[in-house]
Amino acid sequence: MMERIKLNLGIALAFVFVLAGCQSRGPCESAPVTEKAPQGEIDQLKQFIESNKIDAKADERGFYYSIQKPGSGAKPTVCSEVSVNYRGELTNGSSFDSGNDVRFGLNQLIVGWQEGIPLIAPGGSITLYLPPSLAYGSMEQPGIPANSILVFKIDLLKAN
Repeated sequence: MMERIKLNLGIALAFVFVLAGCQSRGPCESAPVTEKAPQGEIDQLKQFIESNKIDAKADERGFYYSIQKPGSGAKPTVCSEVSVNYRGELTNGSSFDSGNDVRFGLNQLIVGWQEGIPLIAPGGSITLYLPPSLAYGSMEQPGIPANSILVFKIDLLKAN
């Protein structure tokens, strides 16, 4: 009986390691992320920006941004670990998430953050206006309806 339990435990652990290995992206590549949003989403986001008279620049990948402070020093890459203060909002202004001095591997975050945060250096502040495909897309999240345009106000504290 004990041998069977050990065998089953060994099989279960092997399965967990295989699953973990399948989810790993391997070594990080520091090439910039160039994923582009579909034109329909870009048009919808542009309409939101224009109708709300938001002073933001369009990025060729389909998101908009406004840099409040550029920061100084080396800008992060997708392989950087970053510490940020942030607030996430829906287009109606309601907040769905926030954090202070939160640390992330940039390559583990939504594509819009991977593309937008490297536009500033530590000490910088940026507001990102993300179309759904560069955020959570059709996946509903707590407090975020599927296919939502998201607004993130981000202060980049550190980047390693």
